[in-house]
Amino acid sequence: MNTVFFDSNVTDEVRRKRLYEGQIFVFSPRPSSVALCEFARTMIEDGFGGLDPRTAQYNMPVEEYVSIVAPLKPKFIHDPETKKLLRALVEDFACDLAKTYVDVPRLRLVSHGGELTSGGGYAHHPHRDTWYSAPMSQLNWWLPIYEFQSDSGMAFHPRYWDRPVKNGSSGFNYYEWNAQGRKSAAQHIKADTRKQPRAEEPLELESQIWIVCPPGGIILFSAAQMHSTVANTSGYARYSIDFRTVNIDDAVAMSGAPNVDSAPVGTSLRDFVRGTDGSPMAEETVRLYDQATPTDGVLVFRP
Repeated sequence: MNTVFFDSNVTDEVRRKRLYEGQIFVFSPRPSSVALCEFARTMIEDGFGGLDPRTAQYNMPVEEYVSIVAPLKPKFIHDPETKKLLRALVEDFACDLAKTYVDVPRLRLVSHGGELTSGGGYAHHPHRDTWYSAPMSQLNWWLPIYEFQSDSGMAFHPRYWDRPVKNGSSGFNYYEWNAQGRKSAAQHIKADTRKQPRAEEPLELESQIWIVCPPGGIILFSAAQMHSTVANTSGYARYSIDFRTVNIDDAVAMSGAPNVDSAPVGTSLRDFVRGTDGSPMAEETVRLYDQATPTDGVLVFRP
């Protein structure tokens, strides 16, 4: 049975164990998470030059909208202030920075009505991140930047936590994705033709969980959790931040959530850096997750 914990005050070790069992954690806004969201909000609003980013899609062609949004994402990722605020947030949630590895925080949007449903505004079909070469010990952190409603958030599909789904993950190569798929994301505006792993059987999606939290709140869940993007019918674009963490002890032990149906090629672990000093994960640890020497594609995506 899946449980949603609100503002739970357990240790990081206990929290990780419960997340690996399929539980979901939700946290109220706190200064560290609000600071990261406010920094992103300022950057977004500066980019739109006075227009409300939540309704700007109604005031310009979609191509112009994309031309504003697309540069914001790498700008946010690589700003030194982003890295500083992210480190403070992770530490605030009792994660040992010497053992916690973090990937880059991503700035995302979901436009109203599906005007922009690909590339920079991709609306995710039901999936597990582990289909995309995430390790079973990966945890996903998601923060809304503005207020949102359930009809513009995320859906979780807990009935599939321990139920395998026929899917295309065995045909997904993370290094080819780095070389081709991620590089071309901004070029896909009204249709996304990139090869991505999907369910290859009908899914029963009626039993789902929609969680709403205030700006700066956090939804924390396992990379093995089946989830999707809710079709946005709210009238406003939804902006959010997400990032991932991996505890090095869990990575070395190859522990984490159970793998019920994921079989991609490659691993995303080279994207993660240590919280204390930004150093990459040791290659001997990463190689535990590579079935063969990678010869094609790109090991680490560089925008």
